[in-house]
Amino acid sequence: MAKKMFEFLSAGTLLGLAAGFSPGPLQVLVISETLRHDIMAGIKVSIAPLITDVPIILISLLILSRLAGFQPVLGCISIFGGVFILYLGYESLKTRGVELNLSPASSSSFRKGVITNALNPHPYIFYTTVGAPIIFKSLNQNFLSTVSFVGSFLIFLVGSKILLALVVERSRSFLQGAVYIWAMRTLGALLLFFSLILFRDGLRLIGVI
Repeated sequence: MAKKMFEFLSAGTLLGLAAGFSPGPLQVLVISETLRHDIMAGIKVSIAPLITDVPIILISLLILSRLAGFQPVLGCISIFGGVFILYLGYESLKTRGVELNLSPASSSSFRKGVITNALNPHPYIFYTTVGAPIIFKSLNQNFLSTVSFVGSFLIFLVGSKILLALVVERSRSFLQGAVYIWAMRTLGALLLFFSLILFRDGLRLIGVI
């Protein structure tokens, strides 16, 4: 049981870090709000996924529960998830830093974070094709495995964005520096490996292997 829990904990950690550090609308908003206002504004944006992601997770689980008996369909979803993670890995590998074009803005950082994440298609694609299938898989093991995956994913997703806000407040050049770029490339390589696991699971569900 401990081995399975570690597998789900590792998956949640990797995916949470990748989602937290990868360039995207919410990451840009975290950085821009930190630079325009202060660190608390960046933190308010960072915690937005705690509000927006829970309903998306529940909706994704409800959809997949209707398909629980259709192994080929679940296999195709897993393969689509592999393609999505492969895309994220590729985007991370070719990271050259983050460019920001700041324009005048008002406050209400938390509200803007919630709206930005709710309108971003990536969370919906991720939870439908990757997150929810892993949660279902973890439930077949034990509840602690599910807690390990969901908990580690959200902790590292939110934590990485808060860390990014803290670093950006101290050094604006960090987003163009070698540390950030190579960290993203390392995450990208790990995501490519994880996509292969999703492809394997999808092909097994379809019955190809």
